Amino acid sequence: MMSQYRLRLKNTEDTGENSPKHEGGNGENPELSNINALGTQNIPTTDPVDQKIHTLTIIGHIEGHTVAPPQNKATKYEHIIPQLIAVEENPNIEGLLVILNTVGGDVEAGLAISELLHSLSKPKVTLVLGGSHSIGVPLATSGDYSFIAPTATMTIHPIRMTGLVIGVPQTFKYFAKMQDRITDFIIRTSGISKETLMSLISSTDELANDVGSILIGEEAVKYKLIDEVGGLNKAMQKLQELIQQRKEN
Repeated sequence: MMSQYRLRLKNTEDTGENSPKHEGGNGENPELSNINALGTQNIPTTDPVDQKIHTLTIIGHIEGHTVAPPQNKATKYEHIIPQLIAVEENPNIEGLLVILNTVGGDVEAGLAISELLHSLSKPKVTLVLGGSHSIGVPLATSGDYSFIAPTATMTIHPIRMTGLVIGVPQTFKYFAKMQDRITDFIIRTSGISKETLMSLISSTDELANDVGSILIGEEAVKYKLIDEVGGLNKAMQKLQELIQQRKEN
């Protein structure tokens, strides 16, 4: 009995604050916690820090007011919005790089993030890697300058609705208003014309059993939806250029 008691006591002491598993006495590494929760190890704060460029990743499904299924990788707007506010308020952060690889998702959440990104006073550059589909299109155009990888894709299609749909004229009017909100933002933040955009949205030649268009790399630039084809190196160079221009002005 005495030996068992000593063994239990030893185990208790090994898991105390002096244990190598604990950092800061709370048992959690802050950087690992940030990676698990937000997908990034550095979170901008409103306190001065030695950090000039913040990188924001928007991946998977854009989650709205309804929680996405647990098997889905999702970007939560309640995680993104505080980061954007902190970027705006932090005097040491000079620019923002937004990396996109998203299938789209909730329209309200996607537009909210897009509007907030577009309204930042600091230089911001967006980079599409993999894909930026559906509501990811306005997210990609919300920066001061946009890049797309040569193999990345963007799917443009009419809005969709899940759940209860009431078959009355008001429903179709609501659909039209929602679509106008998206198209107006894209036209306002990119070089594409309304006629071209609506033509891509209503195309029936590219998507099987659906309406819309898929643009790959250079095609998105040809339609003036994205500014330039390029990767991380070009995006960082452009962001540094915008930061320097802001300082000079």
